[in-house]
Amino acid sequence: MRDRDRDRATARGRTAARGRPRSEAAERAIRTAVVGLLEDGVPLGEISIERLARTAGVGKATIYRRWSGKEELFVEVLRDIEPPEPALPGTSARDDLVVMLESVRVRGLAHRSSALLHNVLAQMKSHPKLWAAYVATVIDPRRATVLQILRRGIAGGELRADVDIDLINDLIVGPILVRAVMRPDAPLPEDLAERMVAAVLDGLSPARPARPLSPSQAD
Repeated sequence: MRDRDRDRATARGRTAARGRPRSEAAERAIRTAVVGLLEDGVPLGEISIERLARTAGVGKATIYRRWSGKEELFVEVLRDIEPPEPALPGTSARDDLVVMLESVRVRGLAHRSSALLHNVLAQMKSHPKLWAAYVATVIDPRRATVLQILRRGIAGGELRADVDIDLINDLIVGPILVRAVMRPDAPLPEDLAERMVAAVLDGLSPARPARPLSPSQAD
């Protein structure tokens, strides 16, 4: 009896081991199908789960086992296409903010050079459910990261304690978004993130106590 149970367990293990590569292959096929349809110019609104399943050569249930719907799938595929999230150095609020803004600059360059990214993002804004999923999954976490950097900057004495971090977030991130998204012909030089952070933070640093005058200066 124990031998039979052991044989069954071994067989189940082999089946799971064999099934895992097929599962990964199916997931790759689904992601490839999304990108392929978008590259062919198929509008987002015309890409249904049924069409994706046919294109990928899988069943609809295979897609739904991995994603709750096409909104979640599209956002995940788009994140794969976009530049990856940056790793923060954690050395100072200034350094972390420069890294975050640099990631926005890099994304701006990617969107300019990739017709696929540009077109998909433009279409997403006309699909409220899809845009809301993108905001919740991609934009909101980035905003939360910047707010956390600003809180650390206040706690560490790099920024004034009386600043409104929501307002400062907009002051820091807003200008580079204007350059990257709203002004597609505006230059995005390599030192842009550092210059923008410096322009804002230099005015937010705590006031330095005045140095006392030396005897010679007092005379």
